[in-house]
Amino acid sequence: MQQLDPEVLKRLIPIVLILVAVYIWRRPQLGEKDLHARLSRSRFDLWFGLGIGFYDGFIGPGTGTFFTMAMMIWLGFNLTKATATTKVLNFATNVAALLVFLFFGKIWFLAGVVMGIGQWLGARAGSKMVMRHGTKFIRPIFLSAVILITLRMIYTAWFKGKI
Repeated sequence: MQQLDPEVLKRLIPIVLILVAVYIWRRPQLGEKDLHARLSRSRFDLWFGLGIGFYDGFIGPGTGTFFTMAMMIWLGFNLTKATATTKVLNFATNVAALLVFLFFGKIWFLAGVVMGIGQWLGARAGSKMVMRHGTKFIRPIFLSAVILITLRMIYTAWFKGKI
């Protein structure tokens, strides 16, 4: 699995993220309240857990966006609930990735610890802001994060080393 060339996905994912950003922008009511689920939780966990988990281990950026969007669209979660659940799922995929990389002996421990601390601090600060301000606060931040991740991925996939 570690021998696969990720270049195709690195060029495809920014296009998918642009579609996600447009979808969010065009549907301002998306995530305001819980809706009826379109998929059972067990099927969601199987299909999206495997698919997004594989993507997270293979490429990484945008995983939280994909989990959040999938939960709002397929499970009917509001944006606050989807974002909170995404944090747990992202942690689980990070642990799975850690185990794979540990198995193959490809770990940068110092970088991992520093990034883990940063993620923990950011999650604590973000969760406090969400609890204080709600969905109207999350939406523009979520959309901004999607756009910034997309721009970074476009630069990395198409222009890095060419400009």
